[in-house]
Amino acid sequence: MAAKQINPFLKSALEIGPILVFFAAYLLLKDRVFTIAGTEYQSFILVTAGFIPLILACTAALWKLTGHLSPMQIVTAVLIVVFGGLSVWLNDERFFKMKPTLIYLLFGSALGIGLLRGESYLRSVMEGLMPLKREGWMILTRRVTALFFGLAVLNEAIWRTMSTETWVYFKTFGLTAAIFVFFMTQSGLFKRYGLEQPD
Repeated sequence: MAAKQINPFLKSALEIGPILVFFAAYLLLKDRVFTIAGTEYQSFILVTAGFIPLILACTAALWKLTGHLSPMQIVTAVLIVVFGGLSVWLNDERFFKMKPTLIYLLFGSALGIGLLRGESYLRSVMEGLMPLKREGWMILTRRVTALFFGLAVLNEAIWRTMSTETWVYFKTFGLTAAIFVFFMTQSGLFKRYGLEQPD
């Protein structure tokens, strides 16, 4: 079933808003330690605990308003609950920091499996946004697969070698910027393999 159209600003707010709230809450509470039921929690853990219901509420709102959720939205929400929940339950921020790595590995692997079968799974997700010839979709899928694996490696390097604050900045802005820059650099491919749309 096709997704219902909603106000693009509302859609963006529901998709990006939770990440920005997480970022702002972390900056507001960073370096503070909270004692709850005799256990000390760093601010990162408490912000993560608040992020889980927020992302679920926004995902549910998107589904209610559009009648549709992409596989990436569903998997992302599930992994946030699982890895965020583990971080809170075990009072260990490393699990939540691993989440982007797993997301990119999962989607990179899924696209890779499709390529091995001679198919572009990316096309089934994005065809309505970027009409391309089949060859163009195959090239773009190979590049996006490499991007996902590269971002997985980069996330691991950042969280394992740098501070939590650096990782929060990287997660909030760095990953988004990397994906934006990547698609900006694909303009030549879109021009070469794009399909003209009827007026």
